[in-house]
This record gives sequence, structure tokens and C-alpha cells, in this order.
Amino acid sequence: MSDIQTHVDASQGKEKVNPLWLSLLMFLLGGCGLAYEYTLSKIASDLLGNSVQQWATMIATMLFAMGLGAEIQKKIGEKELADLLLRSQLWLAVLGGCGPLLLIVTFAEMPALYIFVQYLLALVVGTLIGFEIPVIMRLNESEKPDMRMNLAQVLKMDYIGALLGALAWTFLMVRFLGIERISFVLAAITLLAAGISGFIFRHRLARKRLISIEFIIAILLVVGGLVFGKSLAVKAEQRLYRDPIVLSETTPYQHIILTRDHRDTLRCYINGHLQFDSTDEFIYHENLVHPVMELTSEKSSILVLGGGDGLAVRELLKYPQVETITLVDIDPAMTDLAAKDEGFVSLNKGSLTDARVRLRTGDGISDGETFTLVEPHQRRIARPKSEAVAELHILNIDAASFVRSASGAYDVIILDFPDPSTPDLAKLYGRPFYESLKTHLNPGGMLVQQSGSPVHAKEAFLCVGRTLSASGFHALPYHDNVPSFGEWGWWLAWKNTGPDEHAVAARLRAIEKIQAPTRYLTPGLIRASLEFGKQQLETHYDDITSLTEPKIYQHYLEGWQTR
Repeated sequence: MSDIQTHVDASQGKEKVNPLWLSLLMFLLGGCGLAYEYTLSKIASDLLGNSVQQWATMIATMLFAMGLGAEIQKKIGEKELADLLLRSQLWLAVLGGCGPLLLIVTFAEMPALYIFVQYLLALVVGTLIGFEIPVIMRLNESEKPDMRMNLAQVLKMDYIGALLGALAWTFLMVRFLGIERISFVLAAITLLAAGISGFIFRHRLARKRLISIEFIIAILLVVGGLVFGKSLAVKAEQRLYRDPIVLSETTPYQHIILTRDHRDTLRCYINGHLQFDSTDEFIYHENLVHPVMELTSEKSSILVLGGGDGLAVRELLKYPQVETITLVDIDPAMTDLAAKDEGFVSLNKGSLTDARVRLRTGDGISDGETFTLVEPHQRRIARPKSEAVAELHILNIDAASFVRSASGAYDVIILDFPDPSTPDLAKLYGRPFYESLKTHLNPGGMLVQQSGSPVHAKEAFLCVGRTLSASGFHALPYHDNVPSFGEWGWWLAWKNTGPDEHAVAARLRAIEKIQAPTRYLTPGLIRASLEFGKQQLETHYDDITSLTEPKIYQHYLEGWQTR
């Protein structure tokens, strides 16, 4: 090990730093620094929504704080540098590791103080990160008195570490670890870096015994977090929900929460927003599916974008004319949950699990699977081919990518996306997306878009209709009351070469019997859903959503922020 250990340069009276150890140290610090920024930004966006704003402001705050850290180190004397470097890394490990838990507890228990705590934490963590590099450069001056060489040696590995840390966080950590475990894994790596710092600069440490005690305390806290972090996070998160949490899972795409109360009511939340309540989800899904299915004479091939919970598929399977359903949901964790979780399967009637044949898709778009569905309550039992209800293709891919890349056309397209609460989601309500969808509609085909509340987010709701019209569709709005959500709305759309809105509305009003069995929806309710109050569809806006101008996102924020 003599080739990689610190030694004393007798001629200068200072120890030299072996470049291999220093490179490893900077690599670890660079990777952890950026990953801490991502982690705190992610938890902030999960709690507050508006992900773009949270990521932008949190990272900007931490970058500003890094400048403060660089400024603060100027006032520290040479004798204290090594001690404060190690202490800053120990504090970073503890605060960075416990930060997500601290934010969740504050959000639940002291919401009025949450913003203050969030940005105070970002400032402190950012300051500690910014403190490290200039201090290490000062300590490394004995080895590299030439500023150019010193900068190159320190910053090169820091930047490489930042790149690989970002890639590891994005493609590995978020995929396999919950956000609370990510923070403690980063804390453990930071402690490793602190250990390397202590080894490299051990001859300059003034209070070795005190720092050793602090090191042990930090290790115990981080190890405790790694062991108990998941349960602590669930307990902290439980304070945000009135009913017991039965599942908490962070995926690369979203944070999923399931709760169940004493009446066995199942509720699903994504990034803190209610997705469905089992006591009234059928009101939403029957409105989403049955009007468009009643209007289309051909309904053999169906495309469902979103809807990974299988609840829209449940309604579609009530139509014997349906032969193929293609379900596209970006998150495999959601479709897997809907296929395997007992509560989900009970609710969606096993719509994603009544499979007789499983074949890998061969279109190169995803690693989804093909299922031939049989009659309910006959799962995994071989049935005569004539009794097959429909063939279901489940694809885990971004809906926009699928629409651009896939071939084929459908009789009905159902858009069951979350609300446009982020710019990424807003693109699924935009003109380029709708224009691409047109190429996937068979002659006489129709689509339906869930469109949020025409009351609470009126301008966002109306923006959907304007954008559909600008994309070459006729568009017809309808609405109903879903107790868990309040007044809710949808838009029907079809190519503008077809009948106008008045003709299609007349066809809806003329429905005397719904072809499929329903728990809630009736022909009378369909007729009533077409009626809006005075001025409810009037607006002075004429904008639409495009790829570069997500107007619906702005309208959505303005609508819900005033509530």
C-alpha cells in the first residue's frame, strides 16, 4: 500500500497527498453532491407538486448556497481546515440522510413552516457541499502549488463524479430504492468520503478524539436510517393521510400510495394527488368509457393511454364486440400492482390478470406482454377459444413515444392521463400529441380525454377543447359529479371530416339503453352530462397547448392555486 499512502515531504514540512486517494475522494463528493440536490428536489416536488418549479428553485437555492460555502471557507485558518472539512462531511451525511424524513414530518405536522424548513435545509446542505472543494484545494496546495494543476486535479474528478452520480441516481437508485433509502445510501457514501478525507489529511487533524466520537455518532445515525428508514418514512408519511397506508412505493416515474380504511375503502394517490376512491371510482370510469363506446359502431380495437389501474379496461371488457385492447402506461410498477395486488384485482375484476396466453410483443416498442383474456372468475383455466373475450397488449412506455412510433389504428382511443400538473404531463394535452393521435383513429373512430374539473380548473378544461379543435377534431364536452373529485369533465373528439358536434350530441341524447351493464350510468345521466350552466363554457382565452407553450399547465395551476 506504500504507493497509495500519504507521506511527509521533509523539505516542505507538509504531507503530500497521493493523487489516487484524492481522485477517489473528489469522485465520491461530486457524485453525492448532485445526488443530494436531486433527492431534496424530488421530495419537494412529491409533497408540493409543480415539479418543474420545485426542481428549479431547489437546485438554484443549493447552487447559491454552494457559493456561500466557498465564501465561508476563506475565513478559516489553516490549522482548522482539516477538522472542519471532516465535520462538514459528517454534518452533510446526517442532514442529507435525514432530510427527506424531516421534510415529510414538517409538511404533516407544521405545514405553515414547511417552506421555511425546505429552503433552510437546501441552504445548509448546499453550503456544506460548496465548502468542500475549496477547502480540499487549499489542503492540496502542498502537492500541487501550481493553481492550474490543483484545479485540474480536483475539479476533473468532481465533475466526472457528478455525471456518474446523476446517472446512477436517475437509472438505478430511483428504480430500486425509495427516496428515503436513497438519502441514507448517499449519507453512507458521504461517510466513506469522510473516512478517506480523515486518512488523507490525518496529520493535519487537531482534534482527532472529538472527531472520532462525532464520526461514530454519524455512523450510528446513518446505519439506523438504512435499517429503519423505510418504516420511519411510512410513519412520517402516514401523517399526511387520514387512512392507514398499505403501500408506499417510489418508482422512476411517480410516488404511489395506497390507503385502506376500516370499511375496506381503497384509495390510490400518485405524487400526493388522489387517483381514485373505490367508493365512487365507477362513476368516473363509466363516464370515461361508456359514452364513447355507445357512439362508435365499430369497437373491436381499443387503445387505452394511461389507465394502468385496469379500471377502464374492466369497463371495456363488458362489450363482447371488443377483440383487442392495447393498454399503454409508462410505469410498469402500476400495471404490475393492478395485476397482482389483492385490492386492485378485486376492484378491476382481474382485468389485467384473466390471462390464458402470454406472449412477448414483437413490435420493438417495449417489453410489454400480450394476454388473451377469458371470462371473469376463470383465471388461468384453459377455456375453449370461442369463449375468449379480448386480447390485451400491455406496453410500458411513454404515451407520446408510443403514439409517434407505433403503427396501426383503433376504433376507440381512451386517454386516462393524470391532470396536466407538470409540463411533462401537459404535452399529453397538446396539439402535436393530438395530431399524432389522428393517424391512429379508424374511419368513424372516436377518442375521449379526461379533462379535469370544468369548475375548479375551468380554463384548463376549456383549453383541452380548443386544442382538440385546432388539431383537426370536432370536440364535445360533458361532465358529471364524482364525489371524491367534485365536478369533473371529459371531452369526446373525432376527426372534423365527420358529423358536427350538434349531430353527435343528438345521438347521445337519443340513447335509450346502454349496451353494457353499469352500476351508475344511465341514458338519462348521459343526457344530463351534456348540459352546462350559464357561462360555464364561456371564456376570453383563445390559446391552445403546444410543445413549446404548455398553456394548459398554466391554466391548471391558476385554477387550483386559487382554491
